[in-house]
Amino acid sequence: MANGGDTVDTSIRTAMSQAVVEAVANEEGVPPAELCPPEYEPLHTVINPEALDTLFTPRSNGCPRPEGTVTFTYCGYDITIESDRTVHLS
Repeated sequence: MANGGDTVDTSIRTAMSQAVVEAVANEEGVPPAELCPPEYEPLHTVINPEALDTLFTPRSNGCPRPEGTVTFTYCGYDITIESDRTVHLS
């Protein structure tokens, strides 16, 4: 937790799994491509990236999904994703 926490606006429709990787890479001060083993654990070891992406995409009829949050730990950060697609690191 190099800088003590961060918030990332993901209103542009980046896949949530990619937004998480980018947020952690930004906090670590490395390019997202460098967020890989052995120094960093792969995202798929802590959460299913495809399921995470699906949770934050509109339903097939275009309606948004219900409100809620997802929280998990990744690379030493507690990651919380809000229903508005905001990624918080702490």
